[in-house]
Amino acid sequence: MRRLRFGLLQAAHDNEHTTRNFRRELEADLVEFDVNSGELPPHTDFDGLVVTGSRSSVYWDEAWIEPLLEYVAAAAADGAAILGVCYGHQVLAEALGGRVAGMDAFELGYNTVEQVGDDVLFEGISTQFRVFTSHGDTVVELPPGATLTARNEYGVHGFRREHCWGLQFHPEYDIETALDIAESKRERLGDEQVDRVLEAITLEEYTAACEAKQLFENFAAYALEQADEPERHEVAA
Repeated sequence: MRRLRFGLLQAAHDNEHTTRNFRRELEADLVEFDVNSGELPPHTDFDGLVVTGSRSSVYWDEAWIEPLLEYVAAAAADGAAILGVCYGHQVLAEALGGRVAGMDAFELGYNTVEQVGDDVLFEGISTQFRVFTSHGDTVVELPPGATLTARNEYGVHGFRREHCWGLQFHPEYDIETALDIAESKRERLGDEQVDRVLEAITLEEYTAACEAKQLFENFAAYALEQADEPERHEVAA
């Protein structure tokens, strides 16, 4: 099987874990672009695109966000396989015509998510599964034509439209990342909630959450199949 080539649209701010996590989980050569510095690929000619998490909100008035939305929308229109994770999930939703808004609560820590329907991205994963979550925004309106694929009491945790998938949770996280992310929320959430989350970051919970890492293998398999279709072609962004 040939080696895949993905564009990694890196939206994290000075997060040492993000690149490591995605390079570990994705069986592909990753070409990384620092999108919050305004760096975007010159084209959409990749086997797939992955949009990472970020501490930003997609509705903020920052110079790099609108060009990112436009690039993702163009890539989706070109038929690219796209995986958006957390902030990337929200970027994908907005780029395709959905809507993201702030939540009354903040979902942090290992939580249970439930599949909706039977999507190929979730093949081999239990109907209810554990994942690490960290978000204060949520998709409140799915893009036109999109299908809900995962949810919990906090709202939308997954959707699909054509060759594009959004995931609100973080299947790429390891224990070190989970600990650091939780610790970074003290100012926002307070010591009591953060300490409770930190106590629950255990090897047992991490091992359970590893089931969701199958998503990356499933996405790569789909991207390979899609990339070999004759109609895929390069389109200028």
